[in-house]
Amino acid sequence: MVAGTWQLTILGLASFLVNCYVPMTVPMTTMTTLTKGENKMGFLKKLFSRKNSVNAGTGNETISFSDSFHKIAANSIELQFDKADLEQILKGSSKFGGKPDLPENFQWPYFEGINFDGERKNRPLSFILQINCTEMKQYDTDNKLPDKGMLYFFYELSTMTWGMSPDDKGSSKVYYFDIDATNLKEKDFPKDMENEYKLLEMRVSCHSKKDLPDYAEFDRYDYDIKRMRRYMDEKEDFLGLGKDYDGNISKLLGYANLIQGDLLFRCEGVSNGYVYYSDFEKLEARTRKKIEDASSEWTLLLQLQSVESINANDFELVFGSGGGRIYYYIKKEDLKNKKFENVHLILECT
Repeated sequence: MVAGTWQLTILGLASFLVNCYVPMTVPMTTMTTLTKGENKMGFLKKLFSRKNSVNAGTGNETISFSDSFHKIAANSIELQFDKADLEQILKGSSKFGGKPDLPENFQWPYFEGINFDGERKNRPLSFILQINCTEMKQYDTDNKLPDKGMLYFFYELSTMTWGMSPDDKGSSKVYYFDIDATNLKEKDFPKDMENEYKLLEMRVSCHSKKDLPDYAEFDRYDYDIKRMRRYMDEKEDFLGLGKDYDGNISKLLGYANLIQGDLLFRCEGVSNGYVYYSDFEKLEARTRKKIEDASSEWTLLLQLQSVESINANDFELVFGSGGGRIYYYIKKEDLKNKKFENVHLILECT
């Protein structure tokens, strides 16, 4: 570790990657046995149909995706974090890290889990981000967020759960308070919180941008390489993205920049008590269909890329083994009704 660098890294991922890694970024929502002589592509084509997609294909591969893009394009609010003097961050403004500005009676959340050193302990969640919804109003052109009030995002960084098991519930939290900034108070960290899990305070800057789903979410059960490449090319043109765009951004709303494949089925399955992989592969057809149908009710609330400050090289927050992201998902109806208690977090890394 370089002197002056604060780094949160998670080791011991070999076992996870061996047992859980999904190759080729294919959403493995269905498991079956590869028959003798059947190649992987043929297996995938047989395995997945185009139903239950954001926008299933027509079967005519000469038709442009443009009409679909106009229908499903959503606004996102891209976030950048900039180290600033504490005096420049006003109480109740949007910010990353530091001490949160909260209602006076707020109870700091804890989660009991096993970290990568194998130690089970009840630990305080790290404060990640606070969002002043009034500040976001000018960027929220789809009017998805509350008009006013405060959103707070927490995550337990020692266990750094993946969101693959119902047992992970409680390791991340999102709170919403319809409260004026003048009634907030800076909340001290819990006395038992280790210093490495107290994040550097940084100012948040924003801009709005049109967004489209990655192909794995657009057509969730099809894996036609030519169609996928054409989709990606047309998406880049539609959004004005460069060929080197890699999706390494943090943002509110819009669609997730995926690393290993579609996450919507996982949100619905795990939230209904199933463990990703071990339970998913045993699901009966009727149960699987029910989960597939309901998975479209989920939408991205926050995507957070591994973070480092812009103006200084004294802070780094790495998710997973590197190049990772965390995604906070919420059901669309819950977002509309300002109910944030059942947000589901997923961690993905390369």
